[in-house]
Amino acid sequence: MQAPPNLTPTAGERSLEILASLRQVFVEKGFDGASMQDLARAAGMSVGNFYRYFPSKAAIIQSMCGMDMSEIQKDFTDIQGADDPLSCLRDRIMMHFSDESLKDGQLWAEVTAASIRKPEICAVALQMEETITAFLTTVFAGITRRSLDDARARYEGQCQLLILLVKGVSTRTAQFGPASPALNAQVAGIVDRILTEISNDIAEG
Repeated sequence: MQAPPNLTPTAGERSLEILASLRQVFVEKGFDGASMQDLARAAGMSVGNFYRYFPSKAAIIQSMCGMDMSEIQKDFTDIQGADDPLSCLRDRIMMHFSDESLKDGQLWAEVTAASIRKPEICAVALQMEETITAFLTTVFAGITRRSLDDARARYEGQCQLLILLVKGVSTRTAQFGPASPALNAQVAGIVDRILTEISNDIAEG
């Protein structure tokens, strides 16, 4: 995935601030409703200068995904280094079902809708999902003592289901508010069942 652009010589915090402001515009106005002028204004740039960094909305989404993937990569580094990687993974997954997922759900609802109509957005979303699947596969391979290829073949469906649960619950939270205790219990049960099956599937030899 392409790295986010350097927006200033010192980049870093300023890049994060700009992408956060652009994310909020998409949340408030929708992917199609947000004009490049709206986005440039939110970034504190002239339209001409803004186009130098972001030639299209797809480029903005790609940069946002790059920022998100940097955070996700840090999470998986922590998970792999934990004494109990599966328990740590479960905690990180369940965090996405909290009220804090509201804004992410709003954004990803917009991205999902746009990806149906725009192949370039679909490609970015798919690449992000495949990267997260690769992270999960690495964790599961370590737990079950399998090769990466074997873990991918055995657990790809479980990885995709976990991603689907996170995206689905986050999007539903954005639409209707926090999930009911009954729904939370069902989702937690599915997550626990998947992780328990994997933890019991230790390779022989």
